[in-house]
Amino acid sequence: MKKLVVLGMSVCMVLAFASCKSSESAYKKAYEKAKQQELAEPQVEAPVEVTPVVAAPVEVKKATDAANGVRQEKVTVVSGNGDNLKDYSVVCGSFGLKANAEGLKDFLDAEGYNATIAFNAESAMYRVIVSTFADRTAAAQARDAFKAKYPNRKDFQGAWLLYRVF
Repeated sequence: MKKLVVLGMSVCMVLAFASCKSSESAYKKAYEKAKQQELAEPQVEAPVEVTPVVAAPVEVKKATDAANGVRQEKVTVVSGNGDNLKDYSVVCGSFGLKANAEGLKDFLDAEGYNATIAFNAESAMYRVIVSTFADRTAAAQARDAFKAKYPNRKDFQGAWLLYRVF
């Protein structure tokens, strides 16, 4: 019985290897033919037409806002004290899953913060907001103080300001 199984397996192996032709030669032939055609065609450079470029005016507010870590987003409050969400907020975490955002919110609440979770529908991200302010200067100071409080947490070092768009 074993001899028949071994014989059958060997016949199958021989047939499998015999039926598979190497397709490398067909690919190699096609490559060589294309290379020959490329070399046979005369190389003529077409004249390049140059058109002047007109610089568009740059809006300074957005450039400075982006450089200072301020992003404009339309968000809706999902969890936390959303009635008091002001113009500028300090965001310390962004998550695709609400459960991850809630975990960070629970940690921040235990640390003494009154954290809020806001959802950005355009990017499908949950933003964890540590604090919120009416003016940008106070929000920037709070962001810097938050980063200084947690120097060993690399995720908190990426905290940024959110300008809420309605």
